[in-house]
Amino acid sequence: MITRRKLLKAGAATGLAYGLGGLAAPAIAQGAKIKLGYVSPQTGPLASFGESDAYNIASFLATEAGKNFEIIVKDSQSNPNRAADVAKELILSDEINLMLVASTPENTNPVATTCEAEGIPCISTKAPWQPWFIGQQGNPGDPESWKPFDFAYHYFWGLEDVIAVFTNMWAQLDTNKKVGGLFPNDGDGNAWGDKVVGFPPVLEKLGFGLTDTGRYQNLTDDFSAQINAFKQAETEILTGVMIPPDLTTFWNQAKQQGIKPKIASIGKALLFPQTVEALGDAGHNLSTEVWWTPSHPFKSSLTGETAADVATAFTTATGRPWTQPIGFAHALFELAVDVMKRAEDVTDGDAVAKAIGETKLDTLVGPIAWNNANLPPFAQKNVAKTPLVGGQWRLKSGGGYDLVVVENGQAPNIPLGGKIEALG
Repeated sequence: MITRRKLLKAGAATGLAYGLGGLAAPAIAQGAKIKLGYVSPQTGPLASFGESDAYNIASFLATEAGKNFEIIVKDSQSNPNRAADVAKELILSDEINLMLVASTPENTNPVATTCEAEGIPCISTKAPWQPWFIGQQGNPGDPESWKPFDFAYHYFWGLEDVIAVFTNMWAQLDTNKKVGGLFPNDGDGNAWGDKVVGFPPVLEKLGFGLTDTGRYQNLTDDFSAQINAFKQAETEILTGVMIPPDLTTFWNQAKQQGIKPKIASIGKALLFPQTVEALGDAGHNLSTEVWWTPSHPFKSSLTGETAADVATAFTTATGRPWTQPIGFAHALFELAVDVMKRAEDVTDGDAVAKAIGETKLDTLVGPIAWNNANLPPFAQKNVAKTPLVGGQWRLKSGGGYDLVVVENGQAPNIPLGGKIEALG
């Protein structure tokens, strides 16, 4: 396959230096801006992940470093096929120098896979590393066949972290240890429910009984089968990884049909204040994984702002409550600046990929470095881990919700804001 990278290299070798439509390398040498492609779900059922993108991008471009960059944003519309299509547009038509992508395997994987095929460096985030790495392998079921990537790099936490956070929260309450699992038929759901890398083997080892009713389709409108199974099993713990619309549907039906768990820890959907607010008072004490909050003890390498500063600035500018993706989108641009400062040639995909792999940067979401020993050997080149804690949504007396950190066993440097409480 003739990739854009191969064409650029061939052109440079013959003294032409022409890419797919211009003098890419000489233009940047003459002061043209570095082009970043950015793919995220601006619309569709995953749009909550991209809620802060416009703010993050505007804030970055207003910095001194941001003046050296052009950002071309594409909406994946929460659709994996479109994510791959717009990634190809960014590479072939817009001739970007670096791809940035975020928000669930349905968005990150098709973009990263496209970049890998085209020889374009890519940094992704906001998806657990297992469905990101394993999901892009030719044979996900055969670990012996898994290979590292040359151009795709990812930073986030893993299933081992969210499982530890959730089970640590549950251990703080007196329950019958019977768990109901809600795992959809998507990248996250298949990974979280996997009998090898997901929740089932760990729960069994820790003495929890899991009722898993199988993979349901996203945007389902009837969870009666799952609710009945959980009632029959007398489950006191609910877990899973749901998109926001499905969590609203499920929780309202669960309340109507009389299911009364002691704790419900749901990934993905409960990250966002608007999802909880849509439940009215019924969202009180629902729990979730927590990647980033204003109380996280980290600063931006771009601006020196603390997590609290960035969260406050977002609310002041938009009138909306802070949301977890703010920190991770901010860190994408921190990494882009740091990488391009160190790359020997920003127009050479190999040079940029080399600079990504050599990154050691303190960011708004914590230290980021690839080739870290706290991962399985097969993932060390391409994955950098970030810390994870657990939190509960608490109804405020004046309306709205606060997200309170109640579990930090994996990251004790992130302060607790309270103790776990049972659902009413």
